[in-house]
Amino acid sequence: MAEFSIPPLVVRIISTLTKERFQAYIVGGAVRDLLQKKPAHDWDVATNAVPQKILTLFRNSFYDNAFGTVRVSAKHLAAQFRVPARDLEDTVFDITTYRTEFGYSDRRRPDTVRWGESIEEDLSRRDFTINAMALRLAVPAQGRLEALKANLPIHYEIIDPFHGQNDLSGKKIKAVGEPDRRFNEDALRMMRAIRIGAQLAFSIESATMTSIQKNAELLQHISWERIRDELVKILASAYPADGVLLLHSSGLLPYILPELTEARDIPQAGHHIYDVWTHSIESLRHCPSSDPIVRLATLLHDIGKPATYTEQKGTITFYNHEVVGANLAYSIAQRLRLSKEQAKRLVTFVRWHMFAYDPKMTDAAIRRFIRRVGVDNINDMMLLRVGDRKGGGSKATSWRLRELQERIGQQLFEPLSVKDLKVNGTDVMETLKIKPGRKVGEILNALFEEVMQDSKKNEREYLLKRIKDLGNSQ
Repeated sequence: MAEFSIPPLVVRIISTLTKERFQAYIVGGAVRDLLQKKPAHDWDVATNAVPQKILTLFRNSFYDNAFGTVRVSAKHLAAQFRVPARDLEDTVFDITTYRTEFGYSDRRRPDTVRWGESIEEDLSRRDFTINAMALRLAVPAQGRLEALKANLPIHYEIIDPFHGQNDLSGKKIKAVGEPDRRFNEDALRMMRAIRIGAQLAFSIESATMTSIQKNAELLQHISWERIRDELVKILASAYPADGVLLLHSSGLLPYILPELTEARDIPQAGHHIYDVWTHSIESLRHCPSSDPIVRLATLLHDIGKPATYTEQKGTITFYNHEVVGANLAYSIAQRLRLSKEQAKRLVTFVRWHMFAYDPKMTDAAIRRFIRRVGVDNINDMMLLRVGDRKGGGSKATSWRLRELQERIGQQLFEPLSVKDLKVNGTDVMETLKIKPGRKVGEILNALFEEVMQDSKKNEREYLLKRIKDLGNSQ
């Protein structure tokens, strides 16, 4: 018997089902989190009630899939049962009918789904033992609501047919049943094993890892959207560098980021103490940002070095690797189906990561750097540089980097784009008596270039005069 603190809304779901003489269990990641004494967020319930019956028990619930999952929001449950939603206002609960699955011809979805008869049968189709556990209320039905009203902890029984608790204690990711069968059913489970390992700092059980290595090529059957989602979760995890190393040792990385695998054994010189591959991994490890796109950019910042590597008379160079790297980063972004904004950020970070600072740099040069990188990306670029430095064996910062950051802070209040000018397109058209067209933009850009060189020129009277001068000279 175990004792856990379960949200009242979850207890209401289970009580409502069991009151109708159905079985109901908490399943999935919530069970794992509770056993680890961590906050649980994904509250899923498994039951032998069929979807049509579940729909009648919970108002405003909906069912729009072939896998037996009815969904209902916390706010609707709170209104139906007059129970506070507390911190779950935006939560949507999944209530899923037991099921068994047959045939995975596309390596991702079952060809046939049949309603199951027991929780053990339902758990047997899950991916890993630490995810194949369930919690059952272990008090009489009439006592649940009394306990709930009194705000008392409720006792649960753990259903663990595949010894997930042992693997949880041993910090192991182990497939349920035969690993080959699990990964042939859904090849994305191989990446999911890596992701959970990176999130929890768990190792992958030997037979499970051997099966992943054997079946790695099956990942080619998975959509890039699903691969992207798992990769992003790995990068956002507590141990992203270890996750990437697991992707490599498992044989999955060539099917996800083949460009990165080419960085292995590419030597570097100068201040670098690692080859390009190890430097990339260590840069990711030391990147202070929690943003997965910044972390991805840190991992890929030297992705152009293998293609630009040259060595002459013992001197190693990677001329224009940042330009080549930016092109590769764009291709990777397209392959991973990143959004336009994510792709733009990724390419920007890789393209301009080679920035250098000299105290003799003018304020105009600092403003141009800010404009190239983007105001919203400046801080993230500095975090990438910290990872880059520490990943190369240097200290996190230097006097040059600190001084550059100070000067950037000073210039953030100066004009950094055309919209910061104290005149606009309307002023150009009214001053020159012209209609909207290319000439308006050309004049504004010319004015902005002047202001970029000398921000003191961003005065309305001066700019209006310059509009006339530029108009007459064209």
